[in-house]
Amino acid sequence: MVVKDILRVLYAPHKAFKDIIQNPKYLGPFILLLIFVLAQVGSSYVVASRSYIEQTMPVGDQVDVWTENAALWQAGPSVTIRNNTADFINSTSYYGSTSIEFAASNASNVWMELSSLDGSVNCGADGFKNVSLRVKIVAPDVKPENASIYLYSLSGSNFYYDLTQTFASSDVNVWNNITLTVGSGDWLSSSANATWENITGLKMEFAWSSASSITLRIDGLFFRGKFQDPFELDGIAYIASSALNAVAPFLFEWLILTGLMYLLIKGLKGNVIWRPLMVAVGFALVITVIQALILTVVYTSLPNLYYPLEVLAGTPGEFEVAYQVILDKIAAVTLVGGIIQLAIYVWTVALGAFITRAITGDKKIAEQVSMGKVTSDTTISSDVTPFSWMKCLIVSLASLFLTIIILGLILGI
Repeated sequence: MVVKDILRVLYAPHKAFKDIIQNPKYLGPFILLLIFVLAQVGSSYVVASRSYIEQTMPVGDQVDVWTENAALWQAGPSVTIRNNTADFINSTSYYGSTSIEFAASNASNVWMELSSLDGSVNCGADGFKNVSLRVKIVAPDVKPENASIYLYSLSGSNFYYDLTQTFASSDVNVWNNITLTVGSGDWLSSSANATWENITGLKMEFAWSSASSITLRIDGLFFRGKFQDPFELDGIAYIASSALNAVAPFLFEWLILTGLMYLLIKGLKGNVIWRPLMVAVGFALVITVIQALILTVVYTSLPNLYYPLEVLAGTPGEFEVAYQVILDKIAAVTLVGGIIQLAIYVWTVALGAFITRAITGDKKIAEQVSMGKVTSDTTISSDVTPFSWMKCLIVSLASLFLTIIILGLILGI
């Protein structure tokens, strides 16, 4: 009988809601809640199977720890190392609140070294693909004649990369984002002991043609370029989280939409009782379930989506550019989803009008309201005039509009 009522809401809502209001039971809406949760889990699975999140070393919840603590670094003679809390890469996550500054006076070259990476970093075939860092040359106001980076490996061996041309095309006194592909032929190894599977430290050297004051700042040092999907990262916890996150939107929409319809009907002097109304609204949420099922199918057309560090860190200027790439890839799916959402809103308003008409025109509810009590065997002796269809549409439309505002702006659902 419950399944029949759910189906009748789709093809004969005027009859279905009259019967539901006469015999209100919560079993139907809770069955719909279960189906909705399963549909949302399926939808999350489809999206997650096409989403790849960039992994970094250090990991994101540790921020860029290597450029947060000046004590981790060593430098050449007469070079002062300190944290600079006034000039650093600003972001919503990953990057901290300081950079590392290296300063020397009357010098023509400097070097700085991070001798320990808290173990070894795997930059082999199944490891990280890039090393990236931000470098700002504050002084002198000319570009270095020579620049190089070393990645240390086993037994004092290292890989060497010539950065001279990289800085030749960079700007002075501006944060330059340097990203290098590890494991490529552009790196030279000092010996056969050097292996990309074990990177243990990093060193940089800069040289100018004449002596002067030198000030360099480094921030955002990461090994990156390794992408994993949410299942690789969280396993079954991701599914469990998807299920829990699906319950709240359904319950909140059900409760808030019911409450607003109740208040509006009461405010317009209509007859209404909470339980029949809430059960009827719960049945009407079958269209939300249908929406979730349709979107699950739509999401199967998504391409593979890669979320790089620029998106995850939220660095102004970089985030917008990187995220726009993702938005362009999902533009067609987003458009279809928007059209579906609009159709669901229209359908919800229509069903809400049917519910309002059935509630306000029910004789048993009218007498229960007039007697100030709820019984199951009240006899009705007079006709009851339901709200006009226009008034029913107004109640439904206003309730849905306010529900959307409350869920979106206040609760963030």
